[in-house]
Amino acid sequence: MAEILALGISHYPPLHGKDDRMSWILKRMLQNPQLPQELRTPAGWPAAMRAEWGNDEGAASAARHRADLVAWMDKTRAALDAFKPDFVLIWGDDQYENFKEDVVPPYCISAYESFKFASPPGNVWGETDKTFELAGHRAAAKMLATRLIEEGFDTAYAYKPLHHPLGHAFTNAIMYLDYHRKGFDYPIVPFAINCYGRRVLAQRGGLPVFDRVIDDADLDPPAPTPRRLFDMGAATARVLAQSPYRVALLASSHVRGAVRLRLADLARLFRCRRRGQRAAGDPELDVPRRRHERAQAHAQGDGLRRHLDLQFVQGVPDRPSTLTWST
Repeated sequence: MAEILALGISHYPPLHGKDDRMSWILKRMLQNPQLPQELRTPAGWPAAMRAEWGNDEGAASAARHRADLVAWMDKTRAALDAFKPDFVLIWGDDQYENFKEDVVPPYCISAYESFKFASPPGNVWGETDKTFELAGHRAAAKMLATRLIEEGFDTAYAYKPLHHPLGHAFTNAIMYLDYHRKGFDYPIVPFAINCYGRRVLAQRGGLPVFDRVIDDADLDPPAPTPRRLFDMGAATARVLAQSPYRVALLASSHVRGAVRLRLADLARLFRCRRRGQRAAGDPELDVPRRRHERAQAHAQGDGLRRHLDLQFVQGVPDRPSTLTWST
């Protein structure tokens, strides 16, 4: 009988780097020519931000934050190991990594036979030649793509990488869940999402550009809507609930994106589903859908769009009889 475990983690900040490098994104943003002068030094920052920055440019705060994040990664890994899935389906964003100007699908299932990637240079583990080699699960990936297409979701799929062996949303998730390097032996099925939409090519991923102005004419077509991804998450759960597999569904997103989601929606939807099956377009589902679509409209121009990674798992409570939430 099929069983599903739902998990969610942040694949940023960059835990693979050392503490004294954790603040590099902030340092980059301080170079933004549009940043007001009063915000360019700690004197103009909020008190909590100044406290985190301290006298070491945030290194001590980074160490404390790392400890908190690693503790939660350990808890997630323990739930994964206890569940013993046949494979892990990972939802994550592609930031101008595998998909570039030649093709940008709204979402794509990687039905590879295997995956191979290396630890990044200068990593916290001191690894210089560490290579991860993971099995894929082509049969399950093809089955999922087939069923989703049959349910009306025109899902792209691939049997080999295009420009990149595996994007950071997936590699970071694996490295962080294997933070203590005990091995990660579960087959994976990455499910890439175009979260950056109108800036995925214009900006070439998540980092803003300061050397040129991106105007409306430069923008790309939008990302898939939260409603669409929400519904696809529900469809994915329905498909997998009818499969012979034990599946862990892992949403790999960002902390600053995740906080925009209302976890109360998940609990409420789960309670509703336990009381009886509802139609896909009913008001109980439309409330969180509308909220997340408003968040999408707010985030059109920045990296907050990466919270779309979590829209899939928001729709998963469609199948409570086979679903376990990690807590």
